[in-house]
Order: sequence, then C-alpha cells, then structure tokens
Amino acid sequence: MEIVVCVKQVPDTTEVKIDPVTNTLIRQGVPSIVNPFDKNAMEAALQLKEKHGAKVTVLSMGPSQAQDALKECLAMGADQAILISDRAFGGADTLATSYTLAAAVRKLGSYDIIFCGKQAIDGDTAQVGPEMAEHLGIAQITYVANLELAGDRAQVEREHEEGYEIIEVKLPVLVSVIKSLHYEPRYPTVRGTMKANRTEITVWTAADLDVEEQRLGLKGSPTQVRKIFTPPRRTQGVVIQRDTAREAVAELMHRLADSKIV
Repeated sequence: MEIVVCVKQVPDTTEVKIDPVTNTLIRQGVPSIVNPFDKNAMEAALQLKEKHGAKVTVLSMGPSQAQDALKECLAMGADQAILISDRAFGGADTLATSYTLAAAVRKLGSYDIIFCGKQAIDGDTAQVGPEMAEHLGIAQITYVANLELAGDRAQVEREHEEGYEIIEVKLPVLVSVIKSLHYEPRYPTVRGTMKANRTEITVWTAADLDVEEQRLGLKGSPTQVRKIFTPPRRTQGVVIQRDTAREAVAELMHRLADSKIV
C-alpha cells in the first residue's frame, strides 16, 4: 500500500505579526511549525503503516526551510520525504498549490490514500485537499475522524455539525483529517530524529513536474489579496449604574440613540 501525506510549514500563529506599511506577514524571526492538522494526518498514515505495512511518503511545497517540517515527519516515522520548491511556485493560491501538488503525486506514480490536514492554520481555507482530489479525478472525504481499511475499500467516520456519518469508499481516495482522539500525533523518537537528520530530502522543481507554466504560482492564481490588516483592539465597555433596572434601560436606549445605533 502506498500512502501520501501532504504537509505545510506554517508560521506559529501565536507569533504572527503584520507589517503596517506593506500589509504582509512579517516572517523574519517568526518561528515555523508543521501545520497541526497535518500532524493528525501524519498520525493517521502511520497507524495504517503499522497495521498494513504501507509505505508513507510525505510531500510539501514551500521554500528550502520547509525541509525542517519534512524532517520532523521523517522522525515521526515517514519513509520518504519530497520537497517541491521553485521560485515559479511563489505566490500560489489554493488553486495553483493544489495543481502543483497533484502533479507531484502523479510523478510519484501509484498511491492508495492521500492524507491532508483539514486546513492550514495560516490560511484556514480547507480548499487544497479537495482541489487536489479534483485535479487527480479521485474520491474525497473531508473532516475525517477515523479510517479503517477492508481490502480495496475504506470505511470512514466523518464529522459534521450534528454528529458523525460513516462513509464507505473505494480506493484511491483523498481524505482530510481533523483533530481526533484516534489521531493524536506521536512524538518523534530519538532514533527517528537521528535518522531524519541524516536523510537527504529530495527536491523537485517545476522542471521535474509535468505542469503548465501559466498554471503555477502567481500566474496561475485567480485569488487576489487586496489588503491584510490587524483588527483594532476592543475598547473597554461602559458600565451603566442606576437605582432601578428601568432607569438603566432608559439610559442605555438614550446612549444607543445618541450613537445612532438604534
């Protein structure tokens, strides 16, 4: 069985700052981490590897420093890591990113399951995984809490607003994984970390993939971000104190009317 896990290196959201002049994220000096939901996806893949003897390939698109994220996944137990990195991929939105990742999956050859985290914590779009499935022409199931295999089929427990539903699907399939008790990410072992540090990450550029140049990076991205800004801090509210509730309500309505809220 061949399993592919797509991961993304993201800024630690507790440290994100925005340049007030350029309205872009300040990445310099900001620590980067493996997207937390992608770690859940990684754990799902590793559990299948332990049960069924699968080979796990971890795939990421990003700059050279994204190798750190891939090495962490290798330390967790992945068998192979590939970084897709090229200036031509810069500025890619979800459509261009999913197109590029799908091309990389095709280059890998055979695959049975593609795991993604449900979304990245920097963009929160939850679009790349499903768009990859569309590019590849395979089934997709989102918000997966658990997955079990039975021959060439997978039985999936999918979370939704009112509970869970059980879906059966024929392989190959792409699934996006939520934070789940079934898939609490394991810690890398010391031996795994040492092995990962010795492993050379394979890097693929645009020239290594069967892609159309106009569909990559900024050229292939129909999404345009006009402005990014930090919301103003909330000011402290006004406390109205009167002798009776009726007087307090009357004062409140008076202030709301003066502010033209009502």
